[in-house]
Amino acid sequence: MDHIKLIFYIFKLLKTSPKIKNFIAVSILLLLGYFNGFSQNGFFLPANVEKNNIRFELINNLVVIPVELNGTKLSFLLDTGVNSTIVFSLSKEDSIQLNNAKTIKIRGLGEGGSITALMSKNNTMRIGDARDVNHTVYVIFDETFNLSKKMGVPIHGIIGYDLFKNFIVKTNYNSKKITLYNHNSYTQKRCKKCQEFDMKIKDNKPYIDVIVNNDGKRGKASLLIDSGSSDSFWLFNEERFLDVKSNKFFDDYLGQGLSGGIFGKRSKLDLVEIGDFHLKGVKVAYPEEISFENVKILEGRDGSVGGDVLRRFTTIMDYANQKIVLKKNSKFNDPFYYNMSGLTIEHDGVVLVKDKQDPVTSSLRANEDNNDDRVIIPMTTVFKFYLAPRFVVSELREDSPAAKAGIKKGDEILQVNGKPTYRYKLHELIALFSSHEGKKISMVVVTHGIVSKRKFILKKVF
Repeated sequence: MDHIKLIFYIFKLLKTSPKIKNFIAVSILLLLGYFNGFSQNGFFLPANVEKNNIRFELINNLVVIPVELNGTKLSFLLDTGVNSTIVFSLSKEDSIQLNNAKTIKIRGLGEGGSITALMSKNNTMRIGDARDVNHTVYVIFDETFNLSKKMGVPIHGIIGYDLFKNFIVKTNYNSKKITLYNHNSYTQKRCKKCQEFDMKIKDNKPYIDVIVNNDGKRGKASLLIDSGSSDSFWLFNEERFLDVKSNKFFDDYLGQGLSGGIFGKRSKLDLVEIGDFHLKGVKVAYPEEISFENVKILEGRDGSVGGDVLRRFTTIMDYANQKIVLKKNSKFNDPFYYNMSGLTIEHDGVVLVKDKQDPVTSSLRANEDNNDDRVIIPMTTVFKFYLAPRFVVSELREDSPAAKAGIKKGDEILQVNGKPTYRYKLHELIALFSSHEGKKISMVVVTHGIVSKRKFILKKVF
């Protein structure tokens, strides 16, 4: 008997059995409270709120949203590739209350083994107007997994399924706005430029089928929709689509997983078909098998589609009905670039910067000695002292332009193209290294305490 029939049955009892009227009335209130609480399992919007807009930052093709965990304001990566909320990169200054915590072991992509974490239940999390009063988070204290260093902005955690499961979620990459819709109040607008696709939900993660064309091979691939990856496509079985005899690939560092660094091959695909949307010359990565051999990879999964593809669309994801709507935006025809420098740079600590400011006037006075109308304006040079991020080379591709120029892993970078690195944002340097072939790059670096100048030119591998 469902709860609607049960309530009707109780009302019938009220008419026929006055002696238990008071008891039944209390029972109704308890039942309504129970079912209301059950319907609000996970995130929910306040009563009479049909939708909620949330602004986000787009950094390296990744969506960073503001969240509040037990009253502490944090920044999280919106990652459709995870089915649990994970907290990490907590500094000594971060003070977060965690409820009902216990120690567990978890593992993820990467060459390392399992890592120790805390599982904490009954937490309150807010994202915009959406709230979950019984949220479970997993807390990682391993300092090697630090997305803040990789992205150049504070990233305290990742969230995916926990947010998507109760809403229809629209992500507008152009306006940098996410909209959460209640299912019962959402109506899909007619859109000639939109296309709807089946989106399979497996292990709380979304999948979509695409057609991959490369080197004369054509085949269907089932891909995880992974907004937590800044890449375009990852494919696990390189033999299906990569002709190793063609030499149209290079070995590279692909990214950071929960269990360590991920390495593999980078190449390009001739064409990827997502329904009527055709993407040409698309970046693709083939991770080494060791990076995921100890992780359960869903049977039938061929890889993933990441942020460098998703940012070319406005996406509407409906987990409950397993549908996704794509509408291409103004970035759809942007070329697919990879990092041609061979450098992977990250923040590593801070340095004290003495920065010269614009001169200021200290006083005005007439030149009495010469008895004329000239005015002398003494200027005072002002310096500002502050702590700025320290940029270091965390990974270096062999035989890359940067490696051939003498740059080494662990080098501190002081200047890029005549500009101090503290005047750059990390994602600006990443974009610079992926700009266009023939771009000249000059650097001032520190190697084992010795300052030197290095120059190289961005060059395609193939």
